[in-house]
This record gives sequence, C-alpha cells and structure tokens, in this order.
Amino acid sequence: MGNTMVSINGSGQAPPTLLGHGPVRIATGGKIRAGIKVLTKKAADNPQAKEIYDQGVASGQSFEQIEKFIGEALPKLKTPLVPKNVAWFTVRGQDFPNPEIASQILDTFGEERGDGVKRLYRFPVVFPSDMWQAVMPHELVAWGASEKKFWSEYAPDGRVRYCKCFAPVPMNDTGRRVIRVFGGRKTTLRSENGGLCDPEGCAEYQQRQCNLSGRFIFFIPGIKSISAFELHTNSFYAMNAAIQKFETIAFMRGGRISGFLDAKQTPFYITKKLMDVPHIDETGRAVRVRQWIIEIEAPIDVTALLRAHDDEDTAIVNAQIASQILEGPLDVGPTGAAQAAAPLADIPRSQIWSDIDKAGAIDAKQESARPDVAHTRDSASATPKAGAQSAGRERNAGPSLAQVIDVASSYGIDAVTFEAYADRSWGSGWKHNADGRRRALEELGRYRNDPQGYVDKIASQLK
Repeated sequence: MGNTMVSINGSGQAPPTLLGHGPVRIATGGKIRAGIKVLTKKAADNPQAKEIYDQGVASGQSFEQIEKFIGEALPKLKTPLVPKNVAWFTVRGQDFPNPEIASQILDTFGEERGDGVKRLYRFPVVFPSDMWQAVMPHELVAWGASEKKFWSEYAPDGRVRYCKCFAPVPMNDTGRRVIRVFGGRKTTLRSENGGLCDPEGCAEYQQRQCNLSGRFIFFIPGIKSISAFELHTNSFYAMNAAIQKFETIAFMRGGRISGFLDAKQTPFYITKKLMDVPHIDETGRAVRVRQWIIEIEAPIDVTALLRAHDDEDTAIVNAQIASQILEGPLDVGPTGAAQAAAPLADIPRSQIWSDIDKAGAIDAKQESARPDVAHTRDSASATPKAGAQSAGRERNAGPSLAQVIDVASSYGIDAVTFEAYADRSWGSGWKHNADGRRRALEELGRYRNDPQGYVDKIASQLK
C-alpha cells in the first residue's frame, strides 16, 4: 500500500508523505514475556553466575540483560540461560519504557496461587485492528549475532513466500566511503534458492537456526499507554488456535475483532493452557510433550453477538455509518438533486432512517440495469400481493446492493469478487435483506482509510 491515497475523517484524499510511504504499523512500547529463562546446569554450578542471575531477577532486569552480565563476567560460559515453559507470564520493569507500567499490570491483574508470589496468569486485552495479521504478525526468521539474518516475507499477492535479507551497504565511486542510506537499511531477496523461502530445502531451518516467530499486539484495559504492548511466541499451535478464534469472532461481529466484544465492554483474555503438543523427534517418531500454550479467550455469550444487529441502538449506529459512507449528500430528492449533508449529531433518528430508505429505494430501481450486480429476487415475489409488498420494503430498506457495490468498486474491488467474499463471510442471503447490506457497508466503512488493507483481506479470505 505504498502508493495508497487515504481519506482522513472524510476530509478528502491524503497523499503519502516522505515518512509515511509504506504500510501502517502499530507502535509497541513494552513486552510481556511468555515464560522465563533459567541457568543451564553448567551455569548453575558456577557461584558467580548464580549470584548474577539471582540479583538480576530480584531487581527486575530482563533476561537479556542478565545473560549479557553473565557473559561479560564469565566469557567462557556460553549460553548460560535457557528458556523454561511455565504457567505464568513474565512482567519486568526493564521490558517497558516506564518501569512503573510493569508494577501496574502485576498489581491490577496479578494472582497469588499458593506459593506466596504474585504472578500474571491471565489478563484482559483489546486488539487495535480488525485484521488478525496486524495484531499477530509472524514470520520465519533466522537471527545473527545482533540482528535478523534472514526472514520470510510474502509477495503482495499473498501467494509466493520469499526469503529476504539486508542488502549490502552501498559504497561511493571510490569504494572507500559508505553512501548514506535514507530510511534505514535496504532489503533484498536472498541469493540462494532463487530468493524463495523453502523450509524443507533451507539449511538454516533444518539446523533449527530459522524458526517461526510471532507476537500478539494489544492494549490492556485500565493500563494507560499510548503505545501497544506485545507478547512474543514461537508456538505454531498457539498462533494457529488464535487465528481460529479471531476468524470465529470476526464472523459473528461483521468482520470485527478490534475494541471490546460487546456493549458490556467485555475484552479478550490472554492466558495459558496445559496441552499435549505433538512433534516429530530426531528419529522421525511422533511424540507428545506437555506444554503451557498461550490461549486467547473470549468470555461472551456468542448468541448475543448474533443478535446484536437486532438491537435498536446498534441499528442506529449502523445507519450513521452507512450515511457517512455515502459521504453526506444523498440523491433522494424528488428531482434527484443532492441534498446538503448535516452533522449526524443534528439529524433526528427518523430522518437518518428515512434518508437511507429513500436512497435504497431509488438505487434499487437502477440495480437491475447494472451488468456487474447479481440482482436476485427472492421467493417472496411469488406470494400474495401483501407478502410481495412486505418483501419489497425489506429489500429496499437501508442501503441498496448497488450502493454497497459502488463503495467496494471505489476501493478497486469488482462486484463479482466482493459478492464472493460477502457470500463466504455472511451467507448468500446478505444482499437480500437490509441488515445484511448494512453489515457489508459497515465493514467497508471501517476500511475507508485503508482500502488496500481491505483488498488484501478479501484476497486472503478467498485464497
């Protein structure tokens, strides 16, 4: 989306800037860790290493800092710490720009479970994006001594996975001075294997130097921070299970996973679950190992989500969003002249519904003439006259199918592609009732500042 033009609060088009010429990323400012690190057997037998470790843990230092101090004091002791899978999450002051945030998280959500130590076992989160790829970025990555050496990255069409690396630092004509690089180091395709990421044929992956790495990005309700927090994980099972949860919730919420889950401000929760995890050992045998796996919880009544659109307040919100998508003026006058838009707060609820209904009725007449709109009449047309009139009012209430398709077309999505995506997301009946069309228009509205992101989402779902 490097060349994408986006609309800012309905004020027109905002061109990309010098520093804004690329995909939007969610800034993070603190880490919650999935486990702990402990001394290796060899390091634990060294009194000096044990003293440095105990002091570091007691003072809230990160495990990277502790490992660094041990390495400086005992350079012959290689890899003094190893990860350990535990039932709780690690929250340390040194992992946050403001160490007080770690104390706030533990004080608010920490639990003492019989061992006299308050730890973080479960905590609420709110995700800042409706795209699970944005709140759970992940990649195959191989690390060098101090930076990423190789990493995976998909092509824009989402079909080909490449292996990327940093490009060599360019030199000037004399070959003696480095050329200043604007915007950070450049990346390039790895020369081996034609630049493709092929784990089965990759030496680093087979030697366990390249591994799956991901992180959850979220806010914690009640913890004040302008930056999001992150939780790293290397577990395929944790990430795969999270994707299934995200897609399930999004399906029932009209594509949304961001924000609170319902009107009661219910958040997601992140916790851990002890599971038997299968894997292949060095001899090729399938074995199971019990591990604590990160789990995403959504403690809500799912039937309430399915009923959400029946609520009057929700319907009014949907109508307001539909009005905003139509960008104020509606050709609903007797002569088809555009009417001036008024602030939504100043428009009575009855008028909002009236405008949407009139716009739907007018566009419905033009709908059958559009070659790119599959206009299907339901079986109600064969019923008595009263039933046909009722079905007609239902079809024409709210935004019309033509208006939904027009908005999708403005994003660069053709009618056939959008209808295929919508049919898969909400069922083929979405286009035949006002609530289904509102839901589609509402989802389009959430991406009005990121149309390319919506294009990518649809391509991913259809693939």
